[in-house]
Amino acid sequence: MRIVIVGDGKVGHTLMKELSKEGHDIVIIDNNMEVVEKSLNTYDIMAIKGNGASYHILKEAEVDKAELLIAATSSDEINMLSCLIAKKIGTKRTVARVRNPEYSEQLFLMRDELGLNMSINPEYTAAKEISRILRFPSAQKVETFTKGKVELIQITVEEGSSLNGQPLLTIQSKFNSKILICAIKREDKVIIPSGEVILQADDEVYLTAPVKELTHFVRKAGIFKNKIKSIIIVGGSRITYYLSKILADAGMNITIIERDFERAEYLSKELPEAMIIHGDGTNHDLLLEAGIDETDAFVALTGNDEENIIVSMFASKLKVGKVVTKVNNLDLANLLNEHLLDTVISPRYLTSSQIIQYVRALQNSMGSSVQTLHRVIGDQVEVLEFLVKVKHDFLGKKLKDIEFKNNILISCIVRGKNIIIPAGDDTIELNDHVIVVTTIPHLRDLKDIIK
Repeated sequence: MRIVIVGDGKVGHTLMKELSKEGHDIVIIDNNMEVVEKSLNTYDIMAIKGNGASYHILKEAEVDKAELLIAATSSDEINMLSCLIAKKIGTKRTVARVRNPEYSEQLFLMRDELGLNMSINPEYTAAKEISRILRFPSAQKVETFTKGKVELIQITVEEGSSLNGQPLLTIQSKFNSKILICAIKREDKVIIPSGEVILQADDEVYLTAPVKELTHFVRKAGIFKNKIKSIIIVGGSRITYYLSKILADAGMNITIIERDFERAEYLSKELPEAMIIHGDGTNHDLLLEAGIDETDAFVALTGNDEENIIVSMFASKLKVGKVVTKVNNLDLANLLNEHLLDTVISPRYLTSSQIIQYVRALQNSMGSSVQTLHRVIGDQVEVLEFLVKVKHDFLGKKLKDIEFKNNILISCIVRGKNIIIPAGDDTIELNDHVIVVTTIPHLRDLKDIIK
């Protein structure tokens, strides 16, 4: 598929890298010659220096031959204009990164006029991700499928946990919970497990189930954390704005620390439900005055990865129940001892996953298309939700009689209102939503899981 990406910043560069891995014909447009040359020399792509909202530059990029244009510059206006012009020239589909809250609220009214097939807001996406984590504090990561009916959570097995030394084969019966452990990270090894695997201390475990079952399981396993009522957020970014709106609706008490006076003043007007403190959120004395040692949760959302990591480590040292850290440079987070950080989120990686999900669905609009895509364990494992829209040969067969490829696990089947944690006698049927966990990259259709 020919894809034109306007903007080689954090989001655009991540998309270029990921989509080129998926085998697409990528053209990147950026005003910065140094950035363009670096991408051109590093990746097998075409790169053009220029304004991505210019008719002549878009014609040079041959957007009329493109299946998709993704506008991901730092300017919402350029992104929307680029999509509008590209659609007029002949691009089949367009995606715009739109960050301004005022534009985001009105965009659904303007989508057709702008020729937009999809708009994405990295900050709002990150805020939604954080809100899910804060609503399920027992997990380090929470992903949703089938419109919230099924969740994937990440937990870590502690030394004295009831999970330590537990065979997967007996998990459901021991804890009386219909859950499925679908992936394990053990040291540097990734395991798509069978029932014979035995959990060990420090295992990073990913499990799927309906929300009620997951809550029941974490209670039974003794890893339940109480509901969060108070939260301190350092950094008054756009993510903070969106997150505060979501958390206020959930009845949480919110304190925001922001060092820029004008931004703090703006937030105090826009977020009357939150307490706004003007000051340096990396100052330990100020954090203690704000009540960090008594809060239920702490979220670091400054524009500096290093600052976010340092203040998060301070919060963890004070035994804050839930700590979330925004880190765009995940290599930096991976260099640290993983146990020093509770939950890490990266807006650009969340954005790239959403767009890659959209691209895969476009590629297979006639088959069992990808509805949801999440990447875990440093992108080594993909968890995909497929909607079965066509009749495959294996439909109706018992799972135990189907020859799946290696490193494939069917973790959940949603059939109407029924949520099935599958066993060998279960089947896949037409119109099912099927959640697949795999280390095989770039799956586009459910039939790709069969040998």
